[in-house]
Amino acid sequence: MAEPAPARTAVVIDDDPDVRHLLVDILTSAGFTVVDVDNGLDGVAAVEEHDPVLTTIDVNMPGIDGYEATRRIRELSDTYIVIITALTDEADAVLGFGVGADDVVVKPFRARELRARLVAMLRRPRFPRATPSGSIPIIATAPAAAVEAASDPDVLAHNGLTLDRATRAVVVDQRDVVLTRTEFELLATILESGRRVRSKADLVLTLHDETYLDPARVSDADERAIEAHMTNLRRKLGETAAQPRFIETVRGVGYRTVASPAATAAG
Repeated sequence: MAEPAPARTAVVIDDDPDVRHLLVDILTSAGFTVVDVDNGLDGVAAVEEHDPVLTTIDVNMPGIDGYEATRRIRELSDTYIVIITALTDEADAVLGFGVGADDVVVKPFRARELRARLVAMLRRPRFPRATPSGSIPIIATAPAAAVEAASDPDVLAHNGLTLDRATRAVVVDQRDVVLTRTEFELLATILESGRRVRSKADLVLTLHDETYLDPARVSDADERAIEAHMTNLRRKLGETAAQPRFIETVRGVGYRTVASPAATAAG
């Protein structure tokens, strides 16, 4: 007789007892063992102690706010982080992604929709954070026209960047690069696509594992989130939109992999 799968752990950090209890109910119904706390400092400690798969964080809390809690948690854990906030300004979402959140959800939220969103997020591969010795996972995938072929099918090399899907490690010019899961999947998708342009809506659906949906249903907020992730990803890779080395912006359309020097010379 097969042993039951171990329960997954989630941490809920929110100073509003009603919201906190609702999140506990949602996550418990999804099969999680939930640890809930009412402030950022205790939340960071709970993540360190329980090593959760998923963590939800409120923004406005006593002590340290949700952004600072997210930043501290991201330094010690690869847990999926969802910031849940009543703030609706675009800059607040951008800040959330900038400190390491995987998603930002605005209150009030619908319980069933939030549960579905969290479950979809958990389908994305989870990779370990950096170790002191320095090896950090990132991506690699099938060869594309813009990407150099490698003997290992799990590895891609492109303009000094090496991605290994098996170990989920990325290196740029012999420098390990730390990415969030969303940044990781974004880079993987674009490199896999080569010179084929991927729209922001297409990337939203791919990251949420919802490619069966109509891209017209993707909201402006979700597309802006892709832009924020792309800004963070480029900064970590050491490039800019104006001077791309790996990811090229196609204005009004989306993104694609920068042509390799060899392909450019051949052309």
